[in-house]
Amino acid sequence: MKKDKLYLFTFLSLLAIVFVTAYFSMNYLVGLSTEQFLKIQLESSKREAQELAKMINYQIENNVDKETIIENFQSSIENTNMQSGFVCMFDWSGKEICHPNPDKIGKITGPDESYVMGIEEEVDSKDFYSYLKDKEKGGGVRDFNDPNRESEIIYLFPVNNTDWIVAAHANMDKINEEVKSVKTNFLMVHVITGLIIVFLSVLMVRFIGSNYERALEQKNETLSKEVLSLSKLNHDLATYKKKMDGSDQNGRETYGTESKKRILTYLKNELVSLGMEDIAYIYTENTVTYVKRLDGKVTTSNNSLEELLNDLDDSVFFRANRQFILSINAIHKILRYGNNQLKIEVVPESNINIIVSKNKASEFKKWLNS
Repeated sequence: MKKDKLYLFTFLSLLAIVFVTAYFSMNYLVGLSTEQFLKIQLESSKREAQELAKMINYQIENNVDKETIIENFQSSIENTNMQSGFVCMFDWSGKEICHPNPDKIGKITGPDESYVMGIEEEVDSKDFYSYLKDKEKGGGVRDFNDPNRESEIIYLFPVNNTDWIVAAHANMDKINEEVKSVKTNFLMVHVITGLIIVFLSVLMVRFIGSNYERALEQKNETLSKEVLSLSKLNHDLATYKKKMDGSDQNGRETYGTESKKRILTYLKNELVSLGMEDIAYIYTENTVTYVKRLDGKVTTSNNSLEELLNDLDDSVFFRANRQFILSINAIHKILRYGNNQLKIEVVPESNINIIVSKNKASEFKKWLNS
């Protein structure tokens, strides 16, 4: 039940993060896409108006009658599809000369009906007549508030050697529909992508979490077995000590007849004879052999560990490693260490860690059970 709640909270957290991030990124991308779309619309209208203006100028340079030019231009644009955009032509006063809708011909186009605004720099509506009078080219795209307006002039291009101006119109409702379509598509893509990402993320979290939990359970099981094994070793140690204490009280049967009962050691220039029952452990450090007694005092020996081990009772003393010989009476606790190794804590305490290797651990356990 707790795991199910954890996965639920994980799912909800990821969902919130993904959708908050997607909201801001979507708005940014929609803005970029809208701007790009408007620029494409404007460039397309520019090219169309420029080409038509150049064509008219070419006809004028070849002495084609203006009325013929107007008739040809009107016949080419009349009754064209005005849903997305179209071109028309008017004179410097704003009077329509050619228009796809013949009813518009002769009417005045003013700032209240249509005007332009640049994308990079704004153009005030008052400058509309400046475009007409000075016969300058210019244009832009703007979102108009008048819902009854079918289209807006987005680009103006003057015809050389005339007072005519070719104007490109765009259907702002159509542009708005395209922008809304882009927003809708972006929203759908982000929602679907976000849900897929969150769902797959939760699956991965659950999969990884399950594998980790199984591995952890196996590790805990192994650790429990090792703890039980160490507990048994420490129990065997306590049992062995009791047995040794009982043997001591009944005539010190601990030490066999073949092993020595005392060894000769040195304390500076003084000779010290130690009884086997007084020795805690023997170790080497910097090629010197030290003998530590149960009372904590330390003496030295001229013999190596190998030589001393031959004189010791193997039921009481154990060669833990190359550096240590332990007495059963000094062992305080047996701990797990590393990869199937054992660490021995002794009394009195040793400044050097006493480690029984993996290979010797089995022999050590048999020694405790002997």
